[in-house]
Amino acid sequence: MKKIFTFLLVTLSIYVFAAEPTGYYNAAVGKTGDALRLSLQTIISAGTTDVGYAGLWTAYGKTDLNAAGKIWDMYSNCTFTLSTNQCGNYSKECDCYNREHTSPQSWFASAAPMVSDLFNVYPTDGKVNGERNNYPYGEVGTASYTSGNGGKLGSSTMAEYSGTVFEPINEYKGDLARTYLYMATRYASVCQNWASGATDIYGSNSGFSTYGVALYLKWTRQDPVSAKETGRNDAVQGVQHNRNPFIDHPELTEYIWGAHKGEPWSLSAGIDPLKLEFSVSPNPVQNELTIQSDEANLNYTIYNLNGQILFVNQLDVSRIISTSQLQNGMYLIQLISGSRKTIQKFIVNK
Repeated sequence: MKKIFTFLLVTLSIYVFAAEPTGYYNAAVGKTGDALRLSLQTIISAGTTDVGYAGLWTAYGKTDLNAAGKIWDMYSNCTFTLSTNQCGNYSKECDCYNREHTSPQSWFASAAPMVSDLFNVYPTDGKVNGERNNYPYGEVGTASYTSGNGGKLGSSTMAEYSGTVFEPINEYKGDLARTYLYMATRYASVCQNWASGATDIYGSNSGFSTYGVALYLKWTRQDPVSAKETGRNDAVQGVQHNRNPFIDHPELTEYIWGAHKGEPWSLSAGIDPLKLEFSVSPNPVQNELTIQSDEANLNYTIYNLNGQILFVNQLDVSRIISTSQLQNGMYLIQLISGSRKTIQKFIVNK
């Protein structure tokens, strides 16, 4: 099931940064396909600041803290304190966090600026990072290793690639897909010439191999942009002075590699006239979820992250939905009014 709309989750950190600058993407308007990607490359490469590999540790204090002020780790459920739990040695999960290159640095011989590009390098659990090694991302059948939060290492199940891959949990597949979309754009005409391993992902098809296109279009469609990503995008701009266009304008993926390839892109291309505006609170929720919307006559469907329907009902005048029967975890709620519908995520935490 596709999840195609942005959701609100929690604030990334205590830091506040500006959103997309006015006119930032104007030079890309009207471009198509690979010309659009190369235009974006010029935009996001201009005026950048390389914080350096050592500088990543400090930058994470601005870009990768969760609402509790702890390191936001996509590879584990561990609680890490900035600087205090910095690797160092590790032997098991939750020992410490280190710097994870989503495109491994062995692919580009640890060269700058890729080695310290904040859009490529995240703080993650050291043990899980080590298990992931320099394998590409993918979807796993039988796992040889499973991390505490459900990440898996094993053989790829996708027809386009048969090697060993690391599969992150569903919640972050879109995040990592948009990371790779950024890399194929920021380092256009370079990434396809990186060393063995990179060629499984980056290729001649507008910066991606057949496998890269199949995997990352699938993941970015399944897992839409989150508040974590938008907050981090703003924070990285404050440090590195560029942005990830696929977070600001997720539809760019389709105009370069997907369903709208060959069509000219515009700043209004991602605006959906059928989108239904609503918000949910509190989020996380315990027993009652309140819907805020100006729409009347709304129906709702609640799904788990596997796409299974859990509840279907009409939203009554109170706009309150009981979540008492749901276990702790993340869910999807779809609001429907006629032919208009929108999906958002919410968390149950009792």
